[in-house]
Amino acid sequence: MEIQTYLAIFWRRKWVIISTALLSLITVAALAYLTTPVYVSSTTLRVATVGANTLSTGRPDIEYTLRLMNTYANIVNSRNTRAELVERLDLDERPALTVSIIPGTELMRIEAEATDPVVARDLAAAAAEIVIRQSQEQFRGGGQSTQEILARQIAQIERELEQARTDYDTLLEQQPENTGAISAATQSIQLKERTYASLLEQYESARIQEALRANSVFIVDAAETPSQPSKPRTELYLALGLIVGLVLGIGLAFLLDSFDSTLHTPGQIEAVTRLPTVGRIPLVHGRAAIIDVNGTTNGYQAHMEAFRRLRVNLLSSVDSEPPQSIMVTSADAGEGKSTITANLALAMAKSGRSVVVLDCDLHKPTLHNVFKLSNEFGLTSVLTKQVSVSGVVQKSAIPYVSVITSGPALLNPGKSPELLHITPSSLVGRLEQGTELLGTREMAQLIEQLKTQYDVILLDTPALLSVTDAAVLAPLVDSVVLVVATERSQRDAVRAMLELLDSVKVKSIGVVINRESQKAKRYAYHQN
Repeated sequence: MEIQTYLAIFWRRKWVIISTALLSLITVAALAYLTTPVYVSSTTLRVATVGANTLSTGRPDIEYTLRLMNTYANIVNSRNTRAELVERLDLDERPALTVSIIPGTELMRIEAEATDPVVARDLAAAAAEIVIRQSQEQFRGGGQSTQEILARQIAQIERELEQARTDYDTLLEQQPENTGAISAATQSIQLKERTYASLLEQYESARIQEALRANSVFIVDAAETPSQPSKPRTELYLALGLIVGLVLGIGLAFLLDSFDSTLHTPGQIEAVTRLPTVGRIPLVHGRAAIIDVNGTTNGYQAHMEAFRRLRVNLLSSVDSEPPQSIMVTSADAGEGKSTITANLALAMAKSGRSVVVLDCDLHKPTLHNVFKLSNEFGLTSVLTKQVSVSGVVQKSAIPYVSVITSGPALLNPGKSPELLHITPSSLVGRLEQGTELLGTREMAQLIEQLKTQYDVILLDTPALLSVTDAAVLAPLVDSVVLVVATERSQRDAVRAMLELLDSVKVKSIGVVINRESQKAKRYAYHQN
């Protein structure tokens, strides 16, 4: 299927696509309007990279920090934390919190959702406070810290050192000659001083490390009150709704088109008929224009040109003589065959040819109205031998165009006994069958007689699928013109018409595409 075919379907089903898209858009808009808005506030924390070897090596302990951040994330999502938040903020429902660790950084983000923007901000801020508090309390457990143990040891060594110095001074005062005891006291003091210095160094290191750990989590980006709801994302939902609606509308358009048997485009008509197209009659101002019987075009120059082309295509022939008798018919009524017959007669007459038009539709005749002529005598009068041919031929207002109207409706002698005595016995059976009169030898003789008097004979017949009149007349003429109207003719009806014509002996068949829109015409030209 080519792009022009797709475009033709889109144009043909545009209201289906538009309606479906609008319905989807309205549905999404209604859902977005009825959905309670949700606000999101977030706070960002930094977890400083502090571990057991940070101070000694100067390198951050990344693995330890990642474990620590995952621990904090689980703390935020824990039952105790949520219960504390519900109690602190007096919430009616379980708080919605999300914790995410930003890859490649020491940052973690806490997001809080709530229908109230202030509550969302307070939730994010309170969750961050809980994380900071937990980070500080993990180094202040029930046992003693390293700093406290070292402080106690320092106090102990300070007392021992003070006592050793006191003992040394006493020894010097009382036993100055005892050099051995004095030397031992001196070594004891030096040892305790070294121990004291070492403990002080350890104490300072422990103090710094515990201070860093206790303050390793801090706020980088504080929670703020959101000004716009994050849900529903109305603009995004509307865009998605429109896209989904268009997709559904296009799908529905193709589905409907697959079930639609109407022939919308010339390409469809040509694909079904598989016959040469001898004419394309355009549609102007929403209707097929009827050329005035006085010979004017009412401003429809495009129509005159279309009928000129139809005339040329019908009369031009390479292998044989151009057809002299042409029957115009269609599958169903209302496809414009009578209008085309009248306009074709005008086009033929414009070329200087003498034309006679026969209204062979004995059920719903129209040509006498088109040409504004009397229908008191006509075809039925000739075929029943009530009037001669010269008595039914009427001159129209168009030069070179004569018309034989359908004539009065046939009377059924079988139902009117008073007619039996004035009706030839050979016609009684035919008249009882009504339109079988068109298939008589008299009809064939009439056509042959008119050929000697006129250049072109045009026969306007009823729809093929309505009655069998056209099928009876088809073998009697040189060419059959099938009128197929876009946006009206049905695929199955056209196929049935072709099968019917195929069952009879038809010399030549051509198709006239009627009511072709300008857009369809462009599509057809592109496809060709």
